[in-house]
Amino acid sequence: MSSALYQVLHDTHYRYSAPVSLAQQLAHLWPRDCPWQRCHEQELRIDPQPCQRRYGLDVFGNPLTRLVFERPHEQLSVSARLRVEVLARAPLDLDDSPSWEAACAALSYSGKPVAPALLEAARYRFESPYVRLKQVFAEYVDDCFTPGRPLLQAGQALMQKIFEEFSFDAGATQVATPLLQVLEEKRGVCQDFAHLMLACLRSRGLAARYVSGYLLTQPPPGQPRLIGADASHAWVSLYCPRQGWVDFDPTNNVRPALEHITLAWGRDFSDVSPLRGVILGGGSHDPEVQVTVLPLG
Repeated sequence: MSSALYQVLHDTHYRYSAPVSLAQQLAHLWPRDCPWQRCHEQELRIDPQPCQRRYGLDVFGNPLTRLVFERPHEQLSVSARLRVEVLARAPLDLDDSPSWEAACAALSYSGKPVAPALLEAARYRFESPYVRLKQVFAEYVDDCFTPGRPLLQAGQALMQKIFEEFSFDAGATQVATPLLQVLEEKRGVCQDFAHLMLACLRSRGLAARYVSGYLLTQPPPGQPRLIGADASHAWVSLYCPRQGWVDFDPTNNVRPALEHITLAWGRDFSDVSPLRGVILGGGSHDPEVQVTVLPLG
């Protein structure tokens, strides 16, 4: 297949225990323009209607919607409807990449002018709110980053290592669970595995970013695809000075292709949360989120 067409439904519903008098929300719900995908239709339904709705880009170039609510409300529903075509990516030879040590050297500050692509990549080498740099993460991947190994081979080995040694457990972690705990307990979800892979790569001096999006999941044999049964997904993109950015999905041990829909990227989840904001009032509340990825054609 050279392409795949999907309809994505992403519904978020808040029920507040007390009225919200004022609120401002930031939504990352539009997919990026990428060489490997096209968005043909997009619609954002909001109830109650915001007093202000502004579209723009965030500091990472992701489409961002700013919402302002100035009327009291006890519920909030935000529903995104997308029709996205994903295109086949060019074949990649993992052996045809510089050594990981050479990639580190290319990203290091030398006092000389650097190419814009390297300068852009360098912002993804450092700590971020959910990704700390520690020696233990660098040591954990000693067997992947052997001397002189091609960078993309090492990235693939790390992806496979996380896939084989960690168990998917939706109840084991929360958004702010420390990565040291994830590493110790060997359990988590796609967000944890992406953050862990980022910590390992950055602790080695490499540039890697967090990618949010959607993944086409297959229902059990003989069962229909259920509306709202999917979820947002996360994976990692590693910068290679020769090939550019290359994606790896440690949750599934695959390099993203036709079944991965790219939404946004940043340093970690905090940069690309689908919906986050500040409210006045509201009391206790937890969002109800339903995601559906439907193949078309």
